[in-house]
Amino acid sequence: MFTNLARLSRGIRLSASASCSRSLRTSAQHHLGTTTRRSQVPASVVGKRWATSTTPSSSAVNPAEVEAMQCLEEGTQKLEDGDVQAAKDLYKRSVDIKRTASGLFNLGVTHYHLKEYDDAIACWKESIALQPSSPDAHTNLASAYIVSPVSRPDLALHHLRVASSLAPEDGEIAFNLAAVLEACGHLEESLEQYQKSKDFGVDRAAMHMRNVSAKILGKKLKEAEAQQGKDEPST
Repeated sequence: MFTNLARLSRGIRLSASASCSRSLRTSAQHHLGTTTRRSQVPASVVGKRWATSTTPSSSAVNPAEVEAMQCLEEGTQKLEDGDVQAAKDLYKRSVDIKRTASGLFNLGVTHYHLKEYDDAIACWKESIALQPSSPDAHTNLASAYIVSPVSRPDLALHHLRVASSLAPEDGEIAFNLAAVLEACGHLEESLEQYQKSKDFGVDRAAMHMRNVSAKILGKKLKEAEAQQGKDEPST
């Protein structure tokens, strides 16, 4: 049922600040918590995002924190260079020194790209526990639940709904939610989310709106035909 979900969002987001950046979204400046604008990663399976972060109050005197942040930043550079394994090693080193939402977030991104979905899910769940307000972590977690060998669309829907509530004007999240709703057969709600996605600048949502509208019409016609068959007297 989920073979067509490769169209979902634009790229798993890395966290580009402690609070996470946008695109499988990744976090590159680590834990300490200032949000930066999200950097887009090339389109892949579903939106994956990454993070980078420091806070004004973070202590530059703590050698462990400095090393953890340096590993996080170097890991993000490696990831942008396409060396996923090296990025994973650096992110793991950062997390081993200090477990932070951003470090775990980005470590999850590398696990995802290496198809280590259970590990990615574990990292993102822990990242969310440390920073519940990150829509990107919920978005990435939904991606992992969809592409895992044992797909969990119910959990993907849950996390995309949470992500949408945290970032109601994020068109990519709305698009992802619409696609999963469509795949699950929730066509009316899917159409609403595609419309929302289009309203917030995701132009490709228009084509999916037409497709879903056609599905809704076809469904109504079938229901009407079935009802008509029941109403006709038998001869």
